[in-house]
Amino acid sequence: MLRALKTFFKNKIVANEPRPSSEAYDLWSDSYDVQPGNLMLDLDEIIFMTLLADVELSGKTVADIGCGTGRHWPKLYAKSPASLVGYDVSEGMLGKLKCKFPGAVASKITDNRLLDTASDSLDCIVSTLTIAHIEELEETIAAWARVLKNGGDILLTDFHPDALVKGGKRTFRHEDKQMSVINFVHSLYTIKEVCKKHGLIAIREEERFVDDSVRSYYENQDALHVYNQFKGMAIIYGLHLKKQHVAE
Repeated sequence: MLRALKTFFKNKIVANEPRPSSEAYDLWSDSYDVQPGNLMLDLDEIIFMTLLADVELSGKTVADIGCGTGRHWPKLYAKSPASLVGYDVSEGMLGKLKCKFPGAVASKITDNRLLDTASDSLDCIVSTLTIAHIEELEETIAAWARVLKNGGDILLTDFHPDALVKGGKRTFRHEDKQMSVINFVHSLYTIKEVCKKHGLIAIREEERFVDDSVRSYYENQDALHVYNQFKGMAIIYGLHLKKQHVAE
């Protein structure tokens, strides 16, 4: 009995431990596209569409870093880019993307440096709900700045760091267990300062908050205690950055 109890609690602890993003999203990939009432995905949709409206992509080269299952690809394709390539750490998510978009150019990314991408070769980088999964922020931003053309755009969204600091988590259920994904907290100030250092200037910033407009999401999950914990706090942000040479 003692051995059984030890096994039970060990399994419970392991199930609740945050998983590395590659492992977590492999597990999440089967259900990721079927999440009605997911607050973060719904708010991300709103912010991303707001940012995307300001960007001309016709005939442009676009990379989606952290592309996942290609949630935003129909909206990107609708703007007639010359090319769209995806990168993700999860083979499971990439498999779902390629089922949805046969012939898509998308590959597993194994580091932050984008060594296979030529300098000054991209017109736009999209990265949604991804940056807090990346530990080495400066290395990542430096790589993005290298491959982006002067005057190019970055559309960035993610879980707000203020919410992460207060205990916010990205969670999902797998085989009737609740899982969470490892996050690294980069303050919004730090993100913008690192971007500025590499010639990426924020020209638009969006935030959405836990307020009465989203209360129903928590009610539907019987989680008003969580709503009350985070009420008034920014839960997601978006940045539109543009690359400018230092001399400009």
